[in-house]
Amino acid sequence: MTVTGRFAPSPTGAMHLGNARTALLAWLHSRAHGGRHLLRFEDLDAGRVRPWAYDLTRRDLAWLGLDWDEEFRQSGRLDLYAAALSRLDTYPCTCTRKEVLAAIQDSAGAPHGEEAVYPGTCRAGSVHPQRPAARRWRVPDAESCVTDALTGKTLCQWLPRDVGDFVLSRNDGVYAYHLAVVVDDALMGVTDVLRGADLWTASPRQAALHRALGFTPPRFLHVPLLTDYRGERLAKRGGAPPLSEWRERGEAPGRVLADLARSLPWPEFQAVPQEVTATELLPLWAAVLSR
Repeated sequence: MTVTGRFAPSPTGAMHLGNARTALLAWLHSRAHGGRHLLRFEDLDAGRVRPWAYDLTRRDLAWLGLDWDEEFRQSGRLDLYAAALSRLDTYPCTCTRKEVLAAIQDSAGAPHGEEAVYPGTCRAGSVHPQRPAARRWRVPDAESCVTDALTGKTLCQWLPRDVGDFVLSRNDGVYAYHLAVVVDDALMGVTDVLRGADLWTASPRQAALHRALGFTPPRFLHVPLLTDYRGERLAKRGGAPPLSEWRERGEAPGRVLADLARSLPWPEFQAVPQEVTATELLPLWAAVLSR
């Protein structure tokens, strides 16, 4: 089987070092297997997109020596998401987030797990006639399990209890992240999804969506996020310095790559020299995978 991986940034601003480290690992994973590597811009939320971010992302990746075989934009694939949505058992929902949280407090007392689980208010068709409606997937009464191909950990979620009916199309017509990534990964032939550990808990619902649409879920690999001195994840919204700052002040890309490599938690990367190329890191990632 040919491995196909992807890096899927949102063009909402400049890449920071945390994005760069995930991009590096995704590239290493694809290329260590002799596979294909895709660049996919997740740009469905037009209000947050910054047009200059597409080219800046390309330049940042190229500066680090990370290439890709094909490029996609989600904004050009809306018909595919519409077709997938029509094949799923969904229903309209006019609940606001405030109403959802209030209903949870009234019925269960507290949300289950890390996020609020929708209590099914609109499941029976009790929608507000004057409000625009989102569309929620009526999740099957089943368990969905995913084993991380990197850590070996397994996460199982009983969909009605742990996830609830979740939004696939927002009330402004924008297709939701979970629907778009599942459709894209399946239709692009992505076999291995390497991404940040913050998306680990989203994997069972995405695997369930894959199966509901007749697709085979990819392998998931979740890697630690790069954090700042306070232990908080780097984020564009949090003002993390852009990667382009290092390039513009003349920093050697090999030094940045070396710093990113040494920041990884695996001992294979701790002894890299002061400067290194992405290609030179390939055997180290292969060694991590062969454990």
